[in-house]
Amino acid sequence: MNWKFWKKKKDEKPKSKTREWVDAIVFAVIAATIIRWLLMEAFTIPTPSMEKSLLVGDFLFVSKFHYGTRTPATPLQVPLTHQKIWGTNIPSYVDWIQLPQYRLPGISEVKRNDVVVFNVPGIEENNFEEPNRNNWIDYPVDLKTNYIKRCVGMPGDILKIEDKQVVINGKPLENPEKMQFSYVVQSDTKLSDRVLENLNISEPEISETRESGVYQLFYITDEEVARLKEQPFVKGVKPYKTYEESEWEPRIFPNDRELFPWNADWYGPLEIPKEGQTITIDKKSLLTYGKVITLYDHNKDAKIVDDKLLIDGKEVKEYTFNQNYYFMMGDNRHNSLDSRYWGFVPEDHIVGKGFFIWLSLDPQEGLFSGKIRWRRFFNLIE
Repeated sequence: MNWKFWKKKKDEKPKSKTREWVDAIVFAVIAATIIRWLLMEAFTIPTPSMEKSLLVGDFLFVSKFHYGTRTPATPLQVPLTHQKIWGTNIPSYVDWIQLPQYRLPGISEVKRNDVVVFNVPGIEENNFEEPNRNNWIDYPVDLKTNYIKRCVGMPGDILKIEDKQVVINGKPLENPEKMQFSYVVQSDTKLSDRVLENLNISEPEISETRESGVYQLFYITDEEVARLKEQPFVKGVKPYKTYEESEWEPRIFPNDRELFPWNADWYGPLEIPKEGQTITIDKKSLLTYGKVITLYDHNKDAKIVDDKLLIDGKEVKEYTFNQNYYFMMGDNRHNSLDSRYWGFVPEDHIVGKGFFIWLSLDPQEGLFSGKIRWRRFFNLIE
């Protein structure tokens, strides 16, 4: 046996420059893939649903080691891609092999008020840019679209929203520091960019000029509302999107006007499913939990027929959940499509914990006019 197999042979030819580059690239891809899977993954913020906590153009690292990383379910995939090959619409994977997923041990568990990245469960949310349902793709669980929201409801919680205030198990939940709602600001003239910059307020969503003045729609915090009211040129600041109690919002989850006359500001009570919890099956429970039972709770043959739950072809009157579920909301409460509209997030869809911002670029600014938001670099996400 050759006990010195690791030693370079004297007559071995030196590697060509091309071979050295190929070896270096292969090593870098393997190392980056392992780090991305096991420790941290980079994400960007494309929408304002978490503004001002997270801004559009923030680049952040998401920790996989806090909650424990998941083993891959779709192994046949181009490395360092998600759903598509970069810059194309070509799928980056084939689902010929689907492996059972397991979660490695982490250093903590999902906690209430954590900022969490997860694979959004529903096929509609995964294809929101494709209006033709025939072209919708049912992605494997680890390749579903990534969302980032704040966890407000834990497994087993009773969640309510009373006049915009989240209430958990009968107690008001501490609100995020930079939580926003929609307001209409009336002024004599349109608020200039300089005024908005001085007040640290983002651009308005809509601006309309009438005889009585200029009306602009903003998503702003309570602190920003107070600052605007102090300005002499501001005539009024009023809530824009407000619902009354028992007023039904058509897109709300669960979607039934008679049984759940809820809206984004008046919601619940809703019990969040917990592993091992048993419920009685009836029309109301099927509207609330039927989707998770049939699609996400690891039942091979579960379906709803004529308001009855059938598992393996037999009707069941009671059901016990196989995993935990969570309720997620954006901090920009009037500009966020979240669990209020599409339901619960299964535990096996959790990707990781929002960790820190490593780069922040303002999409509204030029390269030499404030595009780089230096003050946000390396901010921890809270």
